[in-house]
Amino acid sequence: MNYFQRLDQRLLPAAGNVLARLFRGAVRLRVFTAVIAVVAVTATLLVVHGAQQHQRSDPSLGDVLRVGVDEGGSIPVYVQRAADELTALSGDQSVYALVSFTAYLGPDRLTPVLSGVALSSVFARVPLPGEQTELVRLGAYDVPSDVVKAMDATAARKTEEAAHYRQLLDKAANQPGDVRAVYLDGAIIADKEATAYREHCSCVYAAVIYAAPAALRAVAARPETRAVDPITDLRRLDRTVFLPPLPEQTQLAGPVAS
Repeated sequence: MNYFQRLDQRLLPAAGNVLARLFRGAVRLRVFTAVIAVVAVTATLLVVHGAQQHQRSDPSLGDVLRVGVDEGGSIPVYVQRAADELTALSGDQSVYALVSFTAYLGPDRLTPVLSGVALSSVFARVPLPGEQTELVRLGAYDVPSDVVKAMDATAARKTEEAAHYRQLLDKAANQPGDVRAVYLDGAIIADKEATAYREHCSCVYAAVIYAAPAALRAVAARPETRAVDPITDLRRLDRTVFLPPLPEQTQLAGPVAS
């Protein structure tokens, strides 16, 4: 196991667990930006990277490195900027990069797309039509095996989440109808997500990789790839917020329309 993989194993679980806990619930993508802001303040993260340009945060709060597209940001502008930065890379020094895909991919389809690079993690979402399902970051170094294991673990968590919503629903007999509707909707969506991950769905829409510029450009040239955004200013991986665009969004980043 190389150095950056050991670094990931030590640093990623804590940040990933915080995000996983925060994202549980009926309200998911619509609160994504607010959740990230809370995490950034309470964890006092390092280095800001704007969706369209580099920008430093208030030193009193610490710096946050943001990689990807902020909500409301232009996806075409981001894709072009990432391409320009990738073209400008020189030498053979390996760097981290955020890879965004043109479609949701299953674990087996990741193998040819990410060949020749080291994998750190992938981002997944069950693409239910009109539903704001949870954005999940899965730690993975080997494809497809690690992604399959992480999906199995996510399926188990979603099954527990659905059961929790049903318990709340059972206890909410005297609650207003809209409250009961939230619990019921949460249980139904969690069940669907559990089923999808259990079946190792085509749900992966982005990945964080580590490779030399030539290998990054090879990934960028593959038809499944929308953008490869090299992170040349990364200081600490656990103090980086990743905001890859969703495949179905082509102009502006933001919550899925319901």
